[in-house]
Amino acid sequence: MKNFIARLFARGGPAFAAARPADAAAIAAVHAASFQRGWGEDEIYRLLIDGNVLCDAAKRGGRLIGFILSRRAGGEAEILSVAIAPAWRGRALARPLLDLHLRRLAGLGVRSVFLEVGEHNMPATKLYRRAGFREVGRRKGYYEGGATALVLRRDLG
Repeated sequence: MKNFIARLFARGGPAFAAARPADAAAIAAVHAASFQRGWGEDEIYRLLIDGNVLCDAAKRGGRLIGFILSRRAGGEAEILSVAIAPAWRGRALARPLLDLHLRRLAGLGVRSVFLEVGEHNMPATKLYRRAGFREVGRRKGYYEGGATALVLRRDLG
């Protein structure tokens, strides 16, 4: 029993790093488990090989458990998607992943970051507001079913 507990705690927390094109299938699986219309592996792969796209991943034991993906244009970036695998939600992974991603964007010269989030998606809205994003607009009927999207912005450095 002691050995089991020691091995359990020795594993540590998730590792955060840049995602690679080889992660496309795992990212697509997490995306599909998180959204009504999941993006396919080919779609994710094309994004990951685009020089203006930045993707960071959370992995545990070599297995991808979350990601954040954005596209840069000029001095701005748009966060396209953030997802944590269902079994790993509620374990405080999204915030460090978001913080890493924002630091990497700032290091690449990005001055402002935008994203859309469903107005009723309270966990995501809370995450973004705590990370310094503020509402700059609304897109009524943006999501399937007519839900409104909040347009959020955060200025970096």
